[in-house]
Parts: sequence; C-alpha cells; structure tokens
Amino acid sequence: MNMLPQQIIAIAITAFFIIKLYKQKRKGEISNNEYIMWLVFWITAALAIAMIKQVDRLSGTLGLSASGIDFLVYLAVIMLFYFVFRLRLRLAKMDRELTEMVRQFAIKETDKKQAKNNN
Repeated sequence: MNMLPQQIIAIAITAFFIIKLYKQKRKGEISNNEYIMWLVFWITAALAIAMIKQVDRLSGTLGLSASGIDFLVYLAVIMLFYFVFRLRLRLAKMDRELTEMVRQFAIKETDKKQAKNNN
C-alpha cells in the first residue's frame, strides 16, 4: 500500500492518541468502557486514513459528491456533536444530583441547628 505523507502523519497522530489512551487506562484515569470506545474510535480512524482510496470509492458508490476525506471529516463532525450532546446530558444530570445533595445537606444542617437551639 503506497501511502501519502499526510496519511503517514495522520496515522502517527492516531498512534500517539492510542498510546496516550493506554497510559490513561493503566493509571486508572478512564473506565474500561471509555477505553474500549476510544480505542475502537482511534483504530477505526487509523484504518479509514490508511484505506482512504477505498473510502473514496465508497463515498462515490453512495452517491456522495465529496471525496473520501471530506466524508470522513463530515462523519467526525457528526460524532463530535453527538459526544458534546452526551456530555451536556451527563453534566445536566450531575448538576441535578449535586443540587439534590446540597439540598439534603442543608436540611440536615438546619435540623441540627434547630435541635441544638432547642436544647
């Protein structure tokens, strides 16, 4: 397979992210599910970059007017929007949980103060 210099650079970048991902997993900074999801993502990205000519043919077969690299960029943008959406949902859930925890803590503290004042 004859690769272009930009393909080699892109694959080197994905290899860097895979190594970084492995180090994060080894340190326990990410869960098994996150590790597997990102590992699959980066390996798929590297394969798509390595097989860009086949991606070009696939996009032509699907009737898309863009080249394979354009198709991959569009796909990546869609995935990023999805990840941002999921992150927003997770942050909203954490915000609700934190609000509830603070509310419960405040109620307990108020009860303690009232009990102390009654004594």
